Amino acid sequence: WLGAVCYTLQIYYDFSGYSDMAIGLGSIFGFKFLENFNYPYISKSITEFWRRWHISLSTWFKEYLYIPLGGNKKGSLRTYFNLFIVFLVTGFWHGATWSFIVWGIWNALFIIVERMSGIYKKTGNIAFSIFQHFYTISAFTIGWVIFRADTLTYAYKYILAMFGFNQNIVPVYKWGYYVDRLEIIAFIAGVICATPIFGHLLQEPQKYITIKKLCLNTWLLVIFIISTSYIAASTYNPFIYFRF
Repeated sequence: WLGAVCYTLQIYYDFSGYSDMAIGLGSIFGFKFLENFNYPYISKSITEFWRRWHISLSTWFKEYLYIPLGGNKKGSLRTYFNLFIVFLVTGFWHGATWSFIVWGIWNALFIIVERMSGIYKKTGNIAFSIFQHFYTISAFTIGWVIFRADTLTYAYKYILAMFGFNQNIVPVYKWGYYVDRLEIIAFIAGVICATPIFGHLLQEPQKYITIKKLCLNTWLLVIFIISTSYIAASTYNPFIYFRF
């Protein structure tokens, strides 16, 4: 679970990070690029997740595949079929391996079930909202295991181990090998920054906006220096999403 959750954070920061770089570089040259990620990990359904994750890709498939196929204008069964085809192609777009194909189908099934049940539109009390978040986080975290695995066999065994059904796996290293003070701090920071907490703090109240911006810019400068030092001290480590 630790590996799955950490990869969930890694792929988000990897991809949204260089999307932000592209937006910033484009702005320097006078181009206006739309936001590509909108806090996807706060979603309450997989349907909402795909409205917040890789927005440019989702929009492209919607306009050039989903709508030409008929969208939701030809009845429920055709809508479900169109959604299945879109996410099947989305998986294939990432790579011609069974892991990506099954990952696309995994997302398609959740979205179809959500549309059939209407759960992605439902709102309720705090308990139901917590359930929606828990269900969504579990679904896309397990989905990232399938996405990351080199083979379906590996993904299958990994997921079994996550739920305690694969007891034949003997860990090579103990828990402490993977978790130390720096990893814990990075993990907590990663979880917090995947939510719009800091954005809300900057918005209200306005009378403290100057102080807040000063603290934010100082924080960003510190992070920039730390990140640069880590890059300089490490070996070549390209963006993991470059392979797609």
